[in-house]
Amino acid sequence: MILAGDIGGTNTRLALVDAEGDELRIAAEKTFPSRERASLEAAVGEFLALHPCDLTRATIGIAGPVRNGRCEATNLPWVVDAKSLAKRLRLERVGLINDLEANAYGVALLRAKDFVVLNRGARSPRGNMAVISAGTGLGEAGMYWDGTRHRPFATEGGHVDFAPRSQLEMELLEYSMSRYRRVSWERLISGPGLVNIYQFLRDTGKKEEPSWLAEEMRHGDAAPVITRNALEGNSPLCLQALEVFVSLYGAEAGNLALKLLATGGVVLGGGIAPRIISKLKEPEFMNAFTAKGRMKPLLQDMPVRVIMNPRTALLGAARHAALDAE
Repeated sequence: MILAGDIGGTNTRLALVDAEGDELRIAAEKTFPSRERASLEAAVGEFLALHPCDLTRATIGIAGPVRNGRCEATNLPWVVDAKSLAKRLRLERVGLINDLEANAYGVALLRAKDFVVLNRGARSPRGNMAVISAGTGLGEAGMYWDGTRHRPFATEGGHVDFAPRSQLEMELLEYSMSRYRRVSWERLISGPGLVNIYQFLRDTGKKEEPSWLAEEMRHGDAAPVITRNALEGNSPLCLQALEVFVSLYGAEAGNLALKLLATGGVVLGGGIAPRIISKLKEPEFMNAFTAKGRMKPLLQDMPVRVIMNPRTALLGAARHAALDAE
């Protein structure tokens, strides 16, 4: 039995996965609010107490840079050490990989029904691929063709410097710089990033915040409040915030596609994209994705898809463990 984990700043997802030939089947699964557990070891111990089994392998995908089998999570006060976890689980070793790398491993297991296509493009089956995922943070990963299959690799591209493309975005950068020592793409393309965009538009008088909306923002989870009111057409302020967010998401997805020469396609993962799929299907995302001057024809040929299967990273972690045992 394989233990697979997908560790994010908001949720920790753990699963037991049966590997039967090339098939992976989730036998048990549980989601924990990450900040309600003191450590990954505590969450794993609780999970295995509910589902005792004989583990043979394990891989954990975690949001943060993994170096020498150790990770200090980016948006979570956890330090995870693969050797320590292996000792606790009585395994020879535990795989510890970036969560976007786990997402990339999972892409190969998905079927057509698990995606929504934003741009059909002209896929090069052996071309590089890119994965970009907005959630609590912004993750980015790549895949290169090794002659047999695509091999995922991690990056920390979500933390590179934000670059504005318009007067409005220059004002957004100036506003954000007054609040943070440094403004990365993650500061804007993430759940907290959507809230930052909303506050910029409100505080600079671009759009008015009515009293009912201010009340909702005070008593609810801000990012979902903004998203819901934007999609339901209840608030011009929320709608503009989401439209700016979508345009920025498209721009950075296009940046990643150029850096990796992702002729094999670009995949959007994470928790936000499926919730705003109706906005992503509108022209603004792809307009921003392809607006790269002389490189526009290249980007227009790149397939762009959104992952709709929330278990992709879990399955990817399990696939990594299975491949690691070969």
